[in-house]
Amino acid sequence: MRVLINIGLVAAFAVLSAASSFAQEKTVLERWEEDRTQVFDGSEITLADLQWVARPLVIFADTANDPRFRLQMDLILSEVDRLAERDVIVITDTDGAAMSDVRTTLRPRGYMMALVGKDGRVALRKPEPYDVRELSRSIDKMPLRQQEIEDRRLTQP
Repeated sequence: MRVLINIGLVAAFAVLSAASSFAQEKTVLERWEEDRTQVFDGSEITLADLQWVARPLVIFADTANDPRFRLQMDLILSEVDRLAERDVIVITDTDGAAMSDVRTTLRPRGYMMALVGKDGRVALRKPEPYDVRELSRSIDKMPLRQQEIEDRRLTQP
């Protein structure tokens, strides 16, 4: 009886391991497409992979305990749906020692919030927290975003 239970546990563990391996094989973009409101760690992001697909919003700090970082995240998470509508992928990087692609590309000093357009250009850099309404306005002024709005208007009856 004990052997059967152990075999059952081993089989269940094998299924869970296979499922988690499969989940880890998904790319950042696939995971973002499934849930555009989730926050990604900067260590798993390469900005070039997001070009022409998403608008990276990267929040940097030397530690997750930085009050500006915490305030910025509270502001973003309170209205993350507004950002998701604008194809924004939220990325955080709070490890200054680990030189991630986003950190080496955007070169923050301490706290910084950066918005990158779909074209890969930095559209906005802020040394202080910025609310979602202001971010949305900045995004909506971008030429590509204006084209997206116009395209949606033409396709909707």
